[in-house]
Amino acid sequence: MAKLVTIFGGSGFVGRYIARRMAKQGWRVRVAVRRPNETLFVKPYGVVGQVEPILANIRDDASVRAAIHGADAVVNCVGTFDAGGKNNFDAVQHEGAARIARMAAEEGAETMVHISAIGADAEGNSLYAQSKAAGEAAILEAFPTAMILRPSVVFGPEDQFFNRFAGMTRLGPILPVAGAETRFQPVYVDDVAQAAVKGILGESHGTYELGGPDVETFRELMNRMLGVIRRRRLVLNIPFFVARIMAFVLDMAQTVTLGLFNNGILTRDQVRSLASDNVVGENAQTLADLGVEATAMEAVLDDYLYVFRPSGQYSDIKESAQNLRES
Repeated sequence: MAKLVTIFGGSGFVGRYIARRMAKQGWRVRVAVRRPNETLFVKPYGVVGQVEPILANIRDDASVRAAIHGADAVVNCVGTFDAGGKNNFDAVQHEGAARIARMAAEEGAETMVHISAIGADAEGNSLYAQSKAAGEAAILEAFPTAMILRPSVVFGPEDQFFNRFAGMTRLGPILPVAGAETRFQPVYVDDVAQAAVKGILGESHGTYELGGPDVETFRELMNRMLGVIRRRRLVLNIPFFVARIMAFVLDMAQTVTLGLFNNGILTRDQVRSLASDNVVGENAQTLADLGVEATAMEAVLDDYLYVFRPSGQYSDIKESAQNLRES
């Protein structure tokens, strides 16, 4: 029978690309998620029965073990930006990751890949970075040959970075950002998937930091995005002391309303994260060490951000017509 890989969070942004690539490799793919009925879109990635969503909650021992049982490889793509609630940083990115690695080893999985993040640091300023580092340490303790992937900001058609800010441009002439001079090294989602496949197949292991060919500040990334969607907006930097006040108010609003208001705007922990650059370290292993050529943003952004242009998919046609009238 074909080999089997279990991908926790396999319907998420990165996970779905890994699932698609593994299906093309001829593997059977289990997509382990909390809501399998909402994940049926992954089934056409392979032939009938090759890709199957199954129920699993990484906070529950029994469901994690059942999802891993019989798998030749395990991938953990689950992460969170939620510092509170049941699915908080520690529960998901530390304890959940540790549970998956421990059970993968106990069930005899041959390889494991874990998606972490650049900036993972036990001594980091943010709880997010600390929980990522704790998760990495727990994984390597239980599964020493695991591959750890630390991507910078991941971009692609379903991303929550460029899509989010492009959507904000429809609200007014100003685009506010905190940490406008913080540097990022965005990496294309399918490049991350290619790196993960190397680990699943046992071709590579160890820790890799993944970034694209371009290093730009937050402000420069927003100006690049504005150029793609052909809108003029003032990119306004919010000083960190102001951002901290705003984030505190928003976090308190979520607490006071018992979660009825979900602070998906700006949290205190995100402000702490934005104070540090998010780029590949000088001595880190990278995509190049895996034989993966990093994809430039300019090769991809037009393909999915065009919907945010003033005339959407008709922008090019209108511009061509305008040029004809002028000539």
